[in-house]
Amino acid sequence: MKRLNALRKTSILLIGSAFFYACNSNTQVVEPSVSQPEKISMRNPVIKKKAKIYRKDISYTVDSLKTTTQIDSLINSYSEDQLKTILALNRIEKNRLRPERPIVIPDCASDDFNTYSPFPENINFLQCIPKTVLISQRVQAFGLYENGELVKWGPVSTGKNSTKTPNGLNYGNYKAKRKISTVDESWVLPYYFNFMNFEGVGVHQYALPGYPASHGCVRLYMDDAKYIFDWANMWNVENSRIQKNGTPFMVFGEYDYASDKPWMNLSHNMKANDLTQEEINTLEGYIQLYQEDPKNFNNIASKNTQAELAKA
Repeated sequence: MKRLNALRKTSILLIGSAFFYACNSNTQVVEPSVSQPEKISMRNPVIKKKAKIYRKDISYTVDSLKTTTQIDSLINSYSEDQLKTILALNRIEKNRLRPERPIVIPDCASDDFNTYSPFPENINFLQCIPKTVLISQRVQAFGLYENGELVKWGPVSTGKNSTKTPNGLNYGNYKAKRKISTVDESWVLPYYFNFMNFEGVGVHQYALPGYPASHGCVRLYMDDAKYIFDWANMWNVENSRIQKNGTPFMVFGEYDYASDKPWMNLSHNMKANDLTQEEINTLEGYIQLYQEDPKNFNNIASKNTQAELAKA
């Protein structure tokens, strides 16, 4: 990508329309598909190490534009990939750019989109889990890990203050390419992947206005929703009993609804959105729960896991 140095002295403001459209609060159980069990190494059931963070130095500027003409100029000044980076950093879509609201813009660009991730490139204590979905409510972002290595990140919009997304360790259950919300039949939820079955909470494509706005689900860009839809695994159910859990979805952190958007803090601290020690501790607690659940392993792995945990 080219350097993102245009329009630093102009002003920009995003008025993200508050779309309180949402997700199912009473989704009914649907017939699941059976996924193949994954092989897993259990050499180190729980690795008590801090998350490794490798990050190039990046400077950010909070800019604003006063008019729609200046917004158009901003859009036309960057390549498609550069604009994607700017929009993702601000958790919005292009059609949500509005005058009189600030956005954060990186002064320099990296060819690797993951350079701008609030998640570390490597998390040691996730290395024994084939696939993990992390969802940070504090910074409104998701991270996908394969054996502890970051493969993708992106922006989200979680539940608004009155209908917050529940934190916790959950697992991918069922999915649908096109789901109709039971809250309002006019709300179509593309690439829906449920991770809280009885609560009807999942990830899916829907409008990202730049702040938490859903009824409890986790909104994604279309490309991100499709990626997770194809990448994550559903549960394995036989005779109405869960034989093996799906991909773990770990939701954590607290969004501060009364303060400025956390990504604005990048302008004075490039690590402002990185995982905190408290969040790392929370994730380690989720890992312990994951290791203690035999439904996360096939029969052979489960016996080995229980034996190793007994020795720990």
